[in-house]
Amino acid sequence: MTDTTGTLDEALERLHTSGPERNGWLTNHAPMAVEALVRHGRAPVVHRWLDHYAPKLEELPPARLPVTADTWREALGDPARITDWTRFFSRELADHPWREVLASWWPRLLPGIAGGATHPVIRTGHAVRTLLTPGAEETAPRLAELAHALGYWAARHQPLPPLAPLAAAPTAAAALDAVPPVPEQDGGIRTRLAQLTAFPVWGGATDPGTAKELLVELVTAATHRYASHGHGEPIMLVHAATAPNAVLRALPALPRELWAPSVAAAWAAAAVTAAYTPREAAPYARTGLTPEEVFERAAAHGDDHTIKFADTALDVGDGLALSAAVRSVELNPPVF
Repeated sequence: MTDTTGTLDEALERLHTSGPERNGWLTNHAPMAVEALVRHGRAPVVHRWLDHYAPKLEELPPARLPVTADTWREALGDPARITDWTRFFSRELADHPWREVLASWWPRLLPGIAGGATHPVIRTGHAVRTLLTPGAEETAPRLAELAHALGYWAARHQPLPPLAPLAAAPTAAAALDAVPPVPEQDGGIRTRLAQLTAFPVWGGATDPGTAKELLVELVTAATHRYASHGHGEPIMLVHAATAPNAVLRALPALPRELWAPSVAAAWAAAAVTAAYTPREAAPYARTGLTPEEVFERAAAHGDDHTIKFADTALDVGDGLALSAAVRSVELNPPVF
């Protein structure tokens, strides 16, 4: 949906005075949530939602040393350089078309897709979707949002440890079922992912012609799985679906030669499943709500993860995906 109200640009301008994190490492979800709210026709509630979220926001971290074309490697993965990276991408986007900047940096950032608990790539996916929306203008706030998203990703860039390949799975659903839980499901995601030693093989020798189909399959499987397994960690497990969906959203803006490696990275992002998956499935109810009713329920609930997961569930669009979104509403604590 094209935003004709100006609300999204207003919200992004409000948010760009804030950093991408709070309390040292928790993510600022507001830019992603407001984009989803506007996308699904909830622009009138955005500023109220932001007013409620505002106490969680922190100022941008101080700048340290400019990132340049010659020094970027030493700054990659340094969270203390978040503002340096944001300023770098702001300059890049002022000097080059945004698709060119994205295509140049996408392969550099992909190996660190799990960094920041996958939030940076998710934020990037929302920013790219906004710029790709038919009829939408490439406004200054929307380009600035892409700079913030890419800067966050570069600063939190964190490759997974080397992983031994496990048996290949025939489908994305089977691959997710075969992901072994990490031995100690305790502590933060960085501690959990550090325990990861092996991962199922899925996707095979992907080529550009099958990349989109495989990503759709992965997003669908991860969204469906939340219905029966989301109780393992209701907040963190939404990322198993929203992170690969962010990659899927960015795909149309990328050169086709980057599509195949994007599938592999999206599958790596599913490592969050290993960090939080429960040992057993749980029963859930199938919903008879329409997509519009499901998103309305998520928006009224107000939780940022729930809003973003419902947004992905509507992309999938089938009954099980909508049931998973309702399950997210049930499992996560309401904001309003």
